[in-house]
Amino acid sequence: MRPPIEAATTAGHGRQRAAAAEEKPRLVDVFRQHHAAYRGQFSVTPEQSRLLGDMVRCRTAALGGRLYQCDHCGVEVPLYNSCGNRACPQCQALDQARWIAARQARVLPIGHHHVVFTLPSELRPLALRHPRAMYGLLLKTVGQVLTSLAEEHLKVHLGATLVLHTWTRELSFHPHVHCVVTAGGLRQDGEGWEHRRDFLLSIHLLKAAFRARILCGLDRLRQGGLQWDDDPEAWNRLFAKLPKAAKWVVYTEPPFGRSTHVLQYLGRYTHRVGLSDQRLVAVTADAVTFRTRGSATLTLKPLELMRRYLRHVLPAGLNKIRHVGLYAAVHMRGELAQARALLGEGDLASANDEPPDVTAPAPASPAAAELDWTELLAQLLGATANCPHCRQGRLLQQAVLPRVRAPPEGAS
Repeated sequence: MRPPIEAATTAGHGRQRAAAAEEKPRLVDVFRQHHAAYRGQFSVTPEQSRLLGDMVRCRTAALGGRLYQCDHCGVEVPLYNSCGNRACPQCQALDQARWIAARQARVLPIGHHHVVFTLPSELRPLALRHPRAMYGLLLKTVGQVLTSLAEEHLKVHLGATLVLHTWTRELSFHPHVHCVVTAGGLRQDGEGWEHRRDFLLSIHLLKAAFRARILCGLDRLRQGGLQWDDDPEAWNRLFAKLPKAAKWVVYTEPPFGRSTHVLQYLGRYTHRVGLSDQRLVAVTADAVTFRTRGSATLTLKPLELMRRYLRHVLPAGLNKIRHVGLYAAVHMRGELAQARALLGEGDLASANDEPPDVTAPAPASPAAAELDWTELLAQLLGATANCPHCRQGRLLQQAVLPRVRAPPEGAS
């Protein structure tokens, strides 16, 4: 029998040989090599500390796994469990597929607009100091703006999914919310659907409402005792620095028309982390180079890269994905079902409608939400768990591998 080999353990590597997978730069390797030095130089929050520990153990023998054997060449392949941390770049593909499968039952068969709300730069220092309060305010405000304006100006109930992101392509701090919003809504009398395929709401109206509600929310936080500065006038200076509504950044467009495209587009944002392995160009002991936009790249020292990446770890328990309006869980059996009945098959799209250019996997079947992770991995790859050694045989489970106290030296 051939000796065991280390299997590729991510969806993107499933059809490659293990040796090729090892040659590809991985963000987790940077963290494993430098996590001790980082802890010695920087203070970390409990959430950041947990991520550092999780990434060191992720998909190693420390978390256990399963042993597979190829029915063609006989090679044994250990597949180790992932850490499951939502900020770990190795753990998003399978969670993403399960999430998309679960959403298939809720997305209405119509076009959707893409709307982005960005927190002004003047408020980012406050968000860095009080992330839980500020992220919660941002998500709550965006949901209220969309639903309330639709009710007041369009006389409809719309549905939206909101996803919080806090980074740019360079890993700078830039809190913003991506929204996928129904192109129209259920009329308030419940007797019909009002289509808004080409235009949702005025940008000027969205900006004004966004600013007004953020200001009200900030005032409530101030009255609730949220500390910004020892100077009692600090809050007043902050309010005075905030730009007029016209300077607030709100972006909107209808990027797709079909509900199947909505799932692909959602998948692009829901489980994305600040930096993925696909963007890495080169990793050395003292430098990490990654792609930013187009062919542009950025090179950072490992500890600086880690500092930027860890800045985007969310507070424990903060839900970065919110569903509002018709897509809220409370309306699933009521108004959402009523809207679905009115729309029928729906899925109206223009002749120019094309699938969005995304790297996320295509929507999985609803059964994917219940599949074992190795079976789901095989489904995402479009094949039955091919052997990474001979690429001809099928991997058959032989045993469950127990956890060990620490990963072996140099494990990946």
